[in-house]
Amino acid sequence: MKLDHVLLALLSFRPYSGYDLRKWLEIEGQFIRSRAHHSQIYRVLARMMADGWVEYEVDPREGRPDAKVYRLTPLGREELLAWVRSPYEPVSRFQDVDFQARFGFTAALDREAAIRMIDTELDYRRAQITRNRDRDRTLRFENPLPELDTRLVQQVFDRMHTRGAAWADQWVEWLEEMKCWLEEAS
Repeated sequence: MKLDHVLLALLSFRPYSGYDLRKWLEIEGQFIRSRAHHSQIYRVLARMMADGWVEYEVDPREGRPDAKVYRLTPLGREELLAWVRSPYEPVSRFQDVDFQARFGFTAALDREAAIRMIDTELDYRRAQITRNRDRDRTLRFENPLPELDTRLVQQVFDRMHTRGAAWADQWVEWLEEMKCWLEEAS
């Protein structure tokens, strides 16, 4: 997921300065995407300005440097909605941060697109669970290091699989609940 789309989505809420966008990403958005350095945010804003997606007004600040306050343009709105409505492609790692961010903004802007996202994610996760739940997880060793406790490592990996399977089940349950909630909230 591109930082461009996250910034466009935030600007759909209200105008922000670059500083305020960075602050939002560090605090409210800390679970949506990994940190973005302020120079990265300003580079993306400059590119989005060149693409015609955002514009800014200067906000004079007494005793401090003036701030550029960015807002979406109609072209930026079109780009944001195109992203929200574009097909979602799951990745192998469930509860992916890109899913979280895109889903959160998609649900706010287009409930039907959010439901389609959930359906796609559910189909992928259910197939992934079916493929992996009961597969042979026996580790194979050939000339292992003498320090390697092969019995212990097998037990550790079996326990990790059990925990991962429980997390995957919880993720599917959450997706199902969210889908019902979104459908009822329509």
